[in-house]
Amino acid sequence: MKLGKPEFLQSVGLETRTLDIWIEQRWLVPEPTPSGPTFSDRDMARARFILDLKDTFGVNDEGVDVILHLVDQMHEMREALARLRKAMP
Repeated sequence: MKLGKPEFLQSVGLETRTLDIWIEQRWLVPEPTPSGPTFSDRDMARARFILDLKDTFGVNDEGVDVILHLVDQMHEMREALARLRKAMP
């Protein structure tokens, strides 16, 4: 499912300025379209994860940045292992 910016903001419960900052920090990377950015289910899950880190666990911006980097590395590693498994006889 793809959402435009207004629907995404409402669905996740973010303010526009917060979303803009997260996009500037590349915590979220929406798909650019002629009508504006669109957000995927993955973006929504990531935004909720960021909210949990900040609001529930009290993680500061630098910590969020490190955690997101590590999570991204973990996903890349899982994808690489899946490709390796497929390539093996």
